[in-house]
Amino acid sequence: MDKLIAEFPKNIDDALETARSLEFKSLHNKNFTSVVICGMGGSGIGGKLVAQLVAAEANIPILANQNYNLPEFINETTLVIGSSYSGYTEETLTAVKAAKDKGATIAAVCSGGELYDFCKANNYDVVKMPAGNPPRSALAFSSIHLLNMLFQAGVISDLKLKELENCREHLNNHILEIKEEAKKLAEFIPNKELIMYSTPEFEPVVIRARQQYNENAKILCSHHVVPEMNHNELVGWGGGDDRYGVLFIDSPSTLERNKFRMNLCKEIIAKKTPHVFVLEAKGANLIEEVMYIIHIIDWSSIMLADIFNVDPIEIDVINYLKGELSKI
Repeated sequence: MDKLIAEFPKNIDDALETARSLEFKSLHNKNFTSVVICGMGGSGIGGKLVAQLVAAEANIPILANQNYNLPEFINETTLVIGSSYSGYTEETLTAVKAAKDKGATIAAVCSGGELYDFCKANNYDVVKMPAGNPPRSALAFSSIHLLNMLFQAGVISDLKLKELENCREHLNNHILEIKEEAKKLAEFIPNKELIMYSTPEFEPVVIRARQQYNENAKILCSHHVVPEMNHNELVGWGGGDDRYGVLFIDSPSTLERNKFRMNLCKEIIAKKTPHVFVLEAKGANLIEEVMYIIHIIDWSSIMLADIFNVDPIEIDVINYLKGELSKI
């Protein structure tokens, strides 16, 4: 897993190079009214990330769907994208097949499997990612190919793809700092109940963090978002104490009003627990900031696995669940 995390900056360039060579003719010249990205877990986080990154630009709604069912509004003017690394994700396959029955335009990102075969059989556009690794290690590939599909569908400009061109250099230039911050964070987490807070722009990042700590480090944690947490969870800190360790994600791109809220939250929470850790995003734009924090989180998750002496690749409980589901 450490080798896969180290390859993240290179994955960004590799995915961009592949994306430049692809043309999705079935997505051109269509007046889409909505986009639904179907995906679960490590395959689905790319959809959440992309939907948030382009929220201020997209000319139609983009929904990240994580269920067997599809929203009722889906019809012939909807673009439905299936994102499943293995190509066998049960929920995603069910949703994509339902989208066909609704007459939606369908595309997919996967490494093969049943989803790939389904798309090929129905002449749907599909991008094949490099196979053989855990889905959570393919975030660069899934997110960039999803961005490219949205661009070719006329939903967004190519701005985010262009901004990604400098991400590898940005991450590599800061790699010593990234690993140092990751080490500090990994050493901060043990013996605490971890809670993570961000602003909406970074919610997919803290969801990604939760997933990485779940799968790589084998721990539970939670997250919430400012300003929404100011209207509910903040009151819960009346019963808080030093059992909790709190991770805040700060960003230069955050709205000034939300920055003020975050600083107030730090003051309030610091009165309940001394265990507060702040990560400051760095980059020339939001997408560089996001990738910077993701890289820190990913490295910290593998360092935490070392601290806990657990295998970051092992997901036996998920395999057991899938095995039981396959019997029905």
